[in-house]
Amino acid sequence: MAMMNTSNNNLASSPSPSVAVSVEPPKTRRLYQVWKGNNKFLFGGRLVFGHDANSLFLTSFLIGGPAIIFCIRMLLIMNEDGTLFNQLVFTGGVILTILDFIFLFMTSGRDPGIIPRNSQLPDSDESVHTNTASMEWVNNRTPNLKLPRVKDVIVNGHTVKVKFCDTCLLYRPPRASHCSICNNCVQKFDHHCPWVGQCIGSRNYPFFIMFISSSTVLCIYVFSFSWVTLLHQEGGLWANMSRDVLSVTLIAYCFIAVWFVGGLTVFHLYLISTNQTTYENFRYRYDKKENPYTKGIVANFKELSCSKIPKPLINFRQWVAEEEDILDESFTSDLEKGFISSKQKFDMDMGLYGKDGMKVPGILQDLDYNGIDDQPKKKVGGKDAPFEIFVPVDQEQKFDQWRSKIGVNAQDVKT
Repeated sequence: MAMMNTSNNNLASSPSPSVAVSVEPPKTRRLYQVWKGNNKFLFGGRLVFGHDANSLFLTSFLIGGPAIIFCIRMLLIMNEDGTLFNQLVFTGGVILTILDFIFLFMTSGRDPGIIPRNSQLPDSDESVHTNTASMEWVNNRTPNLKLPRVKDVIVNGHTVKVKFCDTCLLYRPPRASHCSICNNCVQKFDHHCPWVGQCIGSRNYPFFIMFISSSTVLCIYVFSFSWVTLLHQEGGLWANMSRDVLSVTLIAYCFIAVWFVGGLTVFHLYLISTNQTTYENFRYRYDKKENPYTKGIVANFKELSCSKIPKPLINFRQWVAEEEDILDESFTSDLEKGFISSKQKFDMDMGLYGKDGMKVPGILQDLDYNGIDDQPKKKVGGKDAPFEIFVPVDQEQKFDQWRSKIGVNAQDVKT
């Protein structure tokens, strides 16, 4: 008896075995790998291109083709007549071509000023009790939250309206806009240039100006010295043109191209002198009302040429934790998630993911959800009818199969 008491005491005093719970750390990836915009990244997120970055190949061919042909042409002339004039012309063509390509890729492969997204709706800092048309989109999706679509901010003593971005879930700063091609809000958005395949914003606009300016100078340079090459040849002009078809082709090509790049350069010089963006010029027409951003012609040019380029607002190389909606490639915002129907949530072809992003258990995958409507039925009078839950005949068969699969008796279910 004493032995039994001793053994019981030892069992009582022995510590209960601890259960080790392994908590997996959240998976992390670089921000550029999970970025919800339509950008393309190279070299580990160091280069940021637009959605249509493939257009760079066409632009490079249109610029580099004639320029390289001209330089090769001058190099052949130097082998025949190595005068200082021909050497200078060749050197100038090479320098302009290299500069043009540098400005092109600094415009295209640079963050234009992308504004970070919000993962959730901002808190409303003002009480709004009126049901205006601009707030219907908020009331329909989040009944407990009211946010005005447009806000007024003061810029240089002028009232400027800023809009709420449904995609980025933020109020855009003044002069910012959302690019539908790249799917980003961009600081001081000028336009999306299809020739460079990138948005033009606060951080790459100076390089864009240098790109179109150097392209214009390069066209004029090749056009002018192609004429000089023809005129320096022996014989008449028409005879030289019939023999030197290459120079004639370069003259015709540059004459056409200079109207495009030259006209674009002149237009942007006008925008710089008035401190406008292309978007503002076509959208607001400051010539009909006062521009709150202009400081005078000299000060406007000085602001572009002497001001520091803003630092990027996003570090695309930083490590971030993966989210379920990112892993599932569901790039809908918080506002849009409320509109996913129950049929979509339980669709087997889509992977059977629930509202919280967790995978639906295998038992529930056999149930039929086609009988559930997302919208309540309407009466003839137009009033809402109470939502009725019903079980069709085939649903009972499904339920019997489910019970037999998991081994649950009908009596147990009733209990």
